[in-house]
Amino acid sequence: MSHTEAAFPPHVRWVQLGLGLIAMMAISSPQYVWTLFVKPFQTATGGTLPAIQITFSLMIVLQTWLSPVQGWLIERFGARFLITFGCILSGLGWVLSAPATTVMGLWLTYGLFCGVGTGIVYVGIVGLMLKWFPDRRGLATGVVAAGYGFGAIGTTFPIDAMMKASGYQHTLIVVGFVLGAIGALAGLFMRQPPERSVGQVVVSGVPAKEMLKTPVFWLLFGMMTMMSTGGLMVISQFAPVMRSFGIADVAILGMAALPFALTLDRITNGLTRPFFGWVSDRIGREHTMLIAFSLEAVAVLALLSVRDNALLFALMSGVVFFGWGEIFSLFPSTLTDTFGAKDATTKYGFLYMAQGIGSVLGGPVAAALHDGTGSWMPVFFTIIAMDAATAALAIFVLKPMRRRYLAR
Repeated sequence: MSHTEAAFPPHVRWVQLGLGLIAMMAISSPQYVWTLFVKPFQTATGGTLPAIQITFSLMIVLQTWLSPVQGWLIERFGARFLITFGCILSGLGWVLSAPATTVMGLWLTYGLFCGVGTGIVYVGIVGLMLKWFPDRRGLATGVVAAGYGFGAIGTTFPIDAMMKASGYQHTLIVVGFVLGAIGALAGLFMRQPPERSVGQVVVSGVPAKEMLKTPVFWLLFGMMTMMSTGGLMVISQFAPVMRSFGIADVAILGMAALPFALTLDRITNGLTRPFFGWVSDRIGREHTMLIAFSLEAVAVLALLSVRDNALLFALMSGVVFFGWGEIFSLFPSTLTDTFGAKDATTKYGFLYMAQGIGSVLGGPVAAALHDGTGSWMPVFFTIIAMDAATAALAIFVLKPMRRRYLAR
């Protein structure tokens, strides 16, 4: 594969990157602000915590497990229509869940519509960036993934304030309409790069069905599952965790600790994606994984050690997310480096399914473990062990395995 002079205007791919960033920001709130709605949904439906958290897991499962099909549709029929449609579905999920009075109703609205919609948009945009930026895959996927992490920064406090002033139902309807419209507008202007273009890597690589036969892929899948579990547990259970520690409503700089921590987490969760993507473009994917995943394990341990101090807990939660969010730039770029850019959207769709498993383990399974033991400590120690194991796998197993595969 080689690079030559660009046959299309140099600014085109940067415009596409910007549009992808906007669309990703528009679909991030269903996942990253979910924790604010857990208690109101419990009250409205009478559901238990594990039952309510199934909504979150269902959303992530649909977002991820349908992604190979969604990627195939995008490869065949183009990104513009499907990404636009996905943004609309994501917004509708919020609007339709507002009147839900049963857990099943919540699953069929918030879980179903937000899951399918965000999945189409996420896998579609990441796949596009892998093709538009063959020379900067880590950075480009990190930027759009940062949009997904950053998006809730601008919505956490307004949503929290609107819920207190007008109720959660009004908030779901208004925010759903606004975010759906913003994302759909950005999606209307997105398009695929030329398949073979001067200035682009010639699109090549093994077919998805061949990729699925390799141990390298399944190692990546297992590693992404383990890393997804910890981050999604914190995302989905963060409000119940802080409330159980008695620090959710403690004032920090004039605001409650919970929304303060959530906003900080969105910032670090966004920053880490382009940062570690950029680092991995320079020092290698596996070495970057070792650094980032080890940081995550240490950060979670430190988080537990300061659980009685609201300020320190909030600050350490930001470090936790800085050690977690980079999986969404490191894994897709590693995958495409290994198996090629041909049908990159479809191939990443298969890997992205790992996050669906992580959502089940980090959502209802973690909630059930907490309910069974009466403590969050077993959950957190399990996460620390998985983070440390994944860091070791990256350098001691993945690196030599990938080297042997590429040599063949």
